[in-house]
Amino acid sequence: RHCFALSCSLLTDSILISKMADGYDPKKSKVSDDRMETWRTEPVSGNLQDVPGIGPAAVVKLAANEITNTYQLFGKYLMLKGPDTEEHAVDCVEHAEKFWHFLKGIGIVSHRSAIVKAISEKAAGFFPGIYDANMYDDDDDEEDE
Repeated sequence: RHCFALSCSLLTDSILISKMADGYDPKKSKVSDDRMETWRTEPVSGNLQDVPGIGPAAVVKLAANEITNTYQLFGKYLMLKGPDTEEHAVDCVEHAEKFWHFLKGIGIVSHRSAIVKAISEKAAGFFPGIYDANMYDDDDDEEDE
């Protein structure tokens, strides 16, 4: 029995580590700083392809899920901010993770981290505190590949 519990624990830890590796990481965004700055400072047009990381294939996947403009994409992002309970509030890290997994779940296979970063950073301008890029800072200065 003890061995079984140990192997289950190791299996659970392996799954947890695997899930952690498969999720939002702002360092995986290949969008240039200039492109991201332009996105953050320009008015929202409604055109999904204005969002860094969204191309024609992603537009099709989003449309299949009744998201046909950037306003609806922001709406979906904001819906994932909860639900909060008395014991747990969805913080910005969990929120970004939930949005990344939503994109993955609808079949968006590339640039998910770029999309999450773009929407999160733009939303932070509308709703201060909804996203904090500093939550992802660490001492590792490696460049994105």
